[in-house]
Amino acid sequence: MSADRIPVMIPWLGEEEAKAASDAVLSGWVAQGPRVAAFERAFAERVGAEHGIAVSSCTTALHLSLVALGVGPGDEVVVPSLSFIATANAVRYVGAEPVFADVDPATGNLTPATVDAVRTPRTKAVLVVHQGGVPADVHTLRAACADWDLPLVEDAACAIGSSAGGKPVGHGALIAAWSFHPRKVVTTGEGGMVTTDDAQWATRLRRLREHGMNASAAERHASSKPVLESYLEVGYNYRMTDVQAAIGLVQLGKLDAMIVRRRELAARYDALLRGVPGLIPVRDPAHGQSNFQSYWVLLDEDFPVGRDDLLAVLAEAGVSARRGIMASHLEPAYAGHPRAALPVTERISRDSLILPLFHTMTEAQQDRVVAALREQARR
Repeated sequence: MSADRIPVMIPWLGEEEAKAASDAVLSGWVAQGPRVAAFERAFAERVGAEHGIAVSSCTTALHLSLVALGVGPGDEVVVPSLSFIATANAVRYVGAEPVFADVDPATGNLTPATVDAVRTPRTKAVLVVHQGGVPADVHTLRAACADWDLPLVEDAACAIGSSAGGKPVGHGALIAAWSFHPRKVVTTGEGGMVTTDDAQWATRLRRLREHGMNASAAERHASSKPVLESYLEVGYNYRMTDVQAAIGLVQLGKLDAMIVRRRELAARYDALLRGVPGLIPVRDPAHGQSNFQSYWVLLDEDFPVGRDDLLAVLAEAGVSARRGIMASHLEPAYAGHPRAALPVTERISRDSLILPLFHTMTEAQQDRVVAALREQARR
């Protein structure tokens, strides 16, 4: 990437993370160990959950969440199509069928009405996504799911630092899955987390991530006597390393500063884009605040340039924007998959794009992005 090209995202990583990773390597304990346990405690405390279970990705976190709920063949899980494809794929991993629901046009998230439109007697769970960091209205969704006697899984991949109803996203969640991919606000390179208040689920999830083993490597190492482990059920290799967790602990300590900066940049985008006709920026919903993990804009139907052409023009101007949130039901992997009409999903996916936003972004870089958009709006 050329020096003057504006990337869509740069992780905020530096000497502290490098030292933490180095210390983990030099400690001799690089697999899942004490730093993972410390990261789990710190992360759970941050989101207001009783337990954190570190895993290898948000996708594996979603998979284990559905396993814990007993979702399997013959079941259906209501999911938004407007999400990275891992959301729907995790349902297929357990042999169940994803049922695509439409979303709220302002937030891109499921609502009780959109879920109710597609749930059936086979529905075993609802999987809501806090899309791009915009918090879903989980309080109304939790109440609706309680009325339907359905568990609500929260895909909070993008939402660390976001809030709903004055509480952190994840607070009060039955079970939530998180991502530490480099595009996320807190990153460990790769990695994920499950959070829950249920102690029995937490115990089983820790076992499942480690081949179904009843004694972890850390527990065996800490014992003064030989520990002969047993494998209680078929499990998975979904562990996080201590090197990743060491980086995560540093990142978590930066979270407040990250959120303040991202919200400052989002507010400045809002102000600059007010004078650009035909663009509808993402905003905080009435029920919460976003971490602005992604800052996207929706093009009016009569915007002079189509979304894909606009991305090409921005690229020529040295701006690395991205298409908006994908619609999973339009991908080849779900060709022929039965579904209801999803007009809002298709509109948002077709006509939205994600603008650059990262901690070290300068005002001059933001001005360049907006100038390129303004020029196309005048065509």
